[in-house]
Amino acid sequence: MKVMNAVLTGAALFVLSAPAIFAQSTTTNDPPQTIQQRKENQQDRIGQGVQSGQLTAGETKNLETKEAGLNKEERTMRSEDDGHLTAADRTKLNNQQNRLSNQIYDDKHNGAVQHDGPGEVGQRKENQQDRIAQGVKSGQLTPGETAKLEKQQQGINREEAGMREANGGKLTGADKKALNQQQNRASRNIYNKKHNGRKQ
Repeated sequence: MKVMNAVLTGAALFVLSAPAIFAQSTTTNDPPQTIQQRKENQQDRIGQGVQSGQLTAGETKNLETKEAGLNKEERTMRSEDDGHLTAADRTKLNNQQNRLSNQIYDDKHNGAVQHDGPGEVGQRKENQQDRIAQGVKSGQLTPGETAKLEKQQQGINREEAGMREANGGKLTGADKKALNQQQNRASRNIYNKKHNGRKQ
C-alpha cells in the first residue's frame, strides 16, 4: 500500500510538473522585428482599425501622415549611408515606431468611432473605408496615399455633418446627390492609387 501511494504521488508530481518542464524547453528567443516588419505590422493595425471603424478618417489621416514621414526619414538615412541603416538610425526609427504604435493603440481605444450612418450615403462611406483598409492591408496603398484618401473622406464627412446640421439632422435629395458625386470622385481616387504600382 505504501509503495502504491509513493508511486501515485510520484506520478502526480510528474504530471503536474511536466507542463512547466516542456514550457521551459520550448521557449525561443525570437529576434526583434526588422524595420520593414514593424512597418507592415503598423499598416495591418491601421487597416484593421479603419475596417472595424475604431479609427476615424481624421485619425487615420494623421497616423498615415506620420508613417509617411517615417518612411521618408528612413529613405534619407539609407541614402546617406549607401543604402544601409546605422545602429543609431535603427534606434531612432525604432523609438519613432514605438511612439507611432502607442498612438495607434490610443486612437483605436479612445472611444471615437467612424459612424457611417444608415442608407445609401452611410453604405458608400463604409464601402470606401473598407476599400482603403484593404489597400492598406495588401500594401497597395502607401502611407502617403492613404493619408490623402483619408483626408478626402474626412472632408466629405465634415460636409455631410454641415448639411445635416443645416437641415435638422437630415439630408435633402440635393445633399445626397452632392455627397454621392464626391464619393464617386473619391472612389476613382482610391482605384487609381491602389493600381498605380506603388507598394508599401
